Amino acid sequence: MNWLKYVIVTLVETLLRGFPFPCKTGLIKIGNPGRDAPVFLTCNFQLTVERVKRALKGMDAYLLVANSRGINVWCSSTGGLLTNHDAISVLKTSGIEDVVDHKTVILPQLAATGIEMKVVLKKTGWRVVWGPVYAKDIPVFMEKHLVKTPEMRQVRFTWDQRIEMAVMWAFPFSAIAALITIPFWRAMALPLISIILVLPFLIFLSFPLYSHWLNPKKKGTSFSKYTVLFDFGRIPLIIWGFFLLGMVLFGLRADVLSWEFMLRWGIASFVVILLINIDLMGSTPVYKSGLHEDRFLKIVLDENKCKGAGFCEQVCPKNCYEVDNVRHLAAMPRADQCVQCGACIVQCPFDALYFRNPKGDVILPETIRRFKLNLLGKRFVKVA
Repeated sequence: MNWLKYVIVTLVETLLRGFPFPCKTGLIKIGNPGRDAPVFLTCNFQLTVERVKRALKGMDAYLLVANSRGINVWCSSTGGLLTNHDAISVLKTSGIEDVVDHKTVILPQLAATGIEMKVVLKKTGWRVVWGPVYAKDIPVFMEKHLVKTPEMRQVRFTWDQRIEMAVMWAFPFSAIAALITIPFWRAMALPLISIILVLPFLIFLSFPLYSHWLNPKKKGTSFSKYTVLFDFGRIPLIIWGFFLLGMVLFGLRADVLSWEFMLRWGIASFVVILLINIDLMGSTPVYKSGLHEDRFLKIVLDENKCKGAGFCEQVCPKNCYEVDNVRHLAAMPRADQCVQCGACIVQCPFDALYFRNPKGDVILPETIRRFKLNLLGKRFVKVA
């Protein structure tokens, strides 16, 4: 019945993706692991745990579930909810040290913004290996003897991910609309819910068509700085225009086209698009949130400190880095792709990387390690 649980968890937690879904922390056995079995660590967002378990199916392995407060790996690590303390705690309290003869733990790459491998090694003696971004790549990663391809290191926004985001937006808003309209305005309920269900899919499935117009470096006005309305420019207006065209064609076909018809559904659809498109970039894994001032920061590489260890290359979710193993020096040939996640800064053992803001001020590695981002893009002292 594991498949049924997987289906139920996937369905429920996709519909309510914006909410935390914590599950039990600790040690999970996959298959029949022995003392040399690989050890994986993930967050305690239940959907993530189920997907990792599914990816490990057919293997003999141990899975450690660390406390991320029910949030997914990247968000919890970046936001200070999946920390060194949480990784160290599950390594020390789960009993894993009693059942294996090695001390190598495979962490999800996107945890690199919050968990420092050198701290884990110092506190526990466990060596951290950064696994792939997506759990589905784990089998190939293991076949390649813990070596990642560039594709395994890179975040993407594939059609299935876009569908999940559309569902995440469509379901709560349609449920709210149903609760408001069915008791008080029943005739309005079905058309309004239909609009709310259709528009998120239109917005996210068409993402590849307009993604090159998004500009994470755009500076908003003093008003949009706080509301984040239209910080992505003309995208919502274009989508709204296409939707209105569809409404005109529908109205003509159904012989219901009128100014009252267009005004009612034009306003309703505009409000829905406005809500769904607030911080559109932050709803994707490939752009920095328009809420975050960090999007204006620039990564700086100090070549005098760099030793070419390659941790930056291993944890960068956008494949910005290449390491010259002859010169023992890293380079950023794709620096324009950087999403300022700070993983490379956190993991560099030589502090050869740091942020610089547009004014020229330097933000040192210890600051990035200590202060994490909240949902509004403000840095605060992490929990541990």
